[in-house]
Amino acid sequence: MKVHDQMPELNGATQWLNGEWTTADLLGEKPSVIHFWSVSCHLCKKDMPEVNQFRDDYSNRLNMVAVHMPRYKADLNIEVIKKAVEEQGIIQSIFIDSEHILTQAFENQYVPSYYVFDKDGVLRHFQAGSGKVEILKKRVNHILDEMVKVK
Repeated sequence: MKVHDQMPELNGATQWLNGEWTTADLLGEKPSVIHFWSVSCHLCKKDMPEVNQFRDDYSNRLNMVAVHMPRYKADLNIEVIKKAVEEQGIIQSIFIDSEHILTQAFENQYVPSYYVFDKDGVLRHFQAGSGKVEILKKRVNHILDEMVKVK
């Protein structure tokens, strides 16, 4: 995906955990962050406390959906995923992408990675890699500030 592309449909989940969203549900009121992660990603585990804090800090102003993107056959075990979700405190909705349908729609290759969409579903920011939640916050704040100016 490129900046200014429209959010793809959230189709192809083999399962949802913690609630289910459609793309239409995410449009209209708040920006959205789609966060790709994997149970086998040590950087994802390392960053998850900071990601969770970000989620909590912005919960009233931002939609957040996690996408579990398996990297290995062992990553397909739903019980392992559920255990990781519990251990890592992931309470937002999780799209289980065992067949890489959403991963392909996003043209995503990385975990962790973050896609930030404005309230209209337009991609405004993409980033991949560990330790960059501060950059993510700046981008989200910029979009939120724009929304206030428009009102």
